[in-house]
Amino acid sequence: MTPMPPAPVRRGAWLRGMAVDGTPLRTSRDFRWLWFGDVFATIGRQIPLVAIPLQVYALTRSSLLVGLVSLAQVVPLIVGSLVGGVVVDAHDRRRVLLLTLAFTTVVAAGFAINASRERPLLWVVFVLAVLQATASGFDAPARRAALPHVVPMTLVPSALALQQILSNLGKLLIPAATGVLIAALGIDSVFWIHAGSALLGLLATSRLPALRPAGGGRRAGWSSLREGLGYVGTQPMIRAVFLLDISAMVFGLPRALFPAIGTEVLGGTAATVGLLYSAPGAGALLGALTSGWMARVRRIGRVIMVWIAIYGLAIVGFGLSPWLPLALAFLVLSGSADMISATLRNTLITVNTPDELRGRVASVNKAVVSGGPLLGDTRAGVQATLTSAGLSIVTGGLACFAAVGLIAWRFPVMRRVVFRDGELVDRQPSPR
Repeated sequence: MTPMPPAPVRRGAWLRGMAVDGTPLRTSRDFRWLWFGDVFATIGRQIPLVAIPLQVYALTRSSLLVGLVSLAQVVPLIVGSLVGGVVVDAHDRRRVLLLTLAFTTVVAAGFAINASRERPLLWVVFVLAVLQATASGFDAPARRAALPHVVPMTLVPSALALQQILSNLGKLLIPAATGVLIAALGIDSVFWIHAGSALLGLLATSRLPALRPAGGGRRAGWSSLREGLGYVGTQPMIRAVFLLDISAMVFGLPRALFPAIGTEVLGGTAATVGLLYSAPGAGALLGALTSGWMARVRRIGRVIMVWIAIYGLAIVGFGLSPWLPLALAFLVLSGSADMISATLRNTLITVNTPDELRGRVASVNKAVVSGGPLLGDTRAGVQATLTSAGLSIVTGGLACFAAVGLIAWRFPVMRRVVFRDGELVDRQPSPR
């Protein structure tokens, strides 16, 4: 009997399997409106990152005040996130998003009106920056908690990857476009564009149905916040994910040292430093555009830890690189690894959290994601001052790699957990 020949491999099939999975956009009308709203919200998040520092520097010629306006936003952002999570779990998430976007529109208009004055008021810039940071703390938990209402759990990784594409495209394109528009139109016009983007985001979000928490919601208050924090404390997988995130950001994130590495170690100019800052974003975008395989990940905990370990090793490679192309290659790899692990980490958190708690858990995640990079900048800067920039980067990357091993040992559930049919299953070892 003649054996059957093997089935031919269709040319390009593996490439299609790698391409970003657009199923959530094709199959869910509600996700499309949520995603379109996120498009405009992303524009609104990125414009102030360039426009506010430029305005403060133009008014004062003081880098110290530029730093202070950023510092002034940290605590309001973290507090806004924690309070926002409580509110998101008490009320319709659609309504929270609509009110947040309406408030953001008003704040952006305030920036524009102040910028159009003959002599803009610096204190107004600080107040509006604090208000905007507070509002952003409500926006992120509401969007994350809304996601399982608009796509089935099996499509959460693909939906998160599509959101990552938006985020990374925004980080790559919008800051540069903002600078060009400020030079061409003036900073007041750019703030009006910011207000318009928030308004368009509001209109897109208004097309969503009601997104009420399961069970009608938990009454907002301190007890609700304690309940959310208590839930995080009792969930080993979520604690492990937060520890992995903090380890990567505190030990592995070397962005505070890019100026020193670009100019002193690599012997470049300000343009070289700019390339170092943009390379992780390019890698993250590449990872998002080739994220189709993530929808098929089953050993989600193991894959998360592998990619964070790769991230740590890529940072080590960057710290040891003596020439620019190699340094950029390692930073691109680190950006891809971070994007992949972040998408899968968010999947694990979303699936492992009951709907009535998703806003509060997402708010804690937002606080971790916002605070980790600031701690990382501090750690890298202090260590570089005591030793050298290169040694600070290399030891940080190695510490990130070691932390993955420690967390894998301390939280064995991360090695066992399987993502199957939209659920997380802890494959406990069989008793002897």
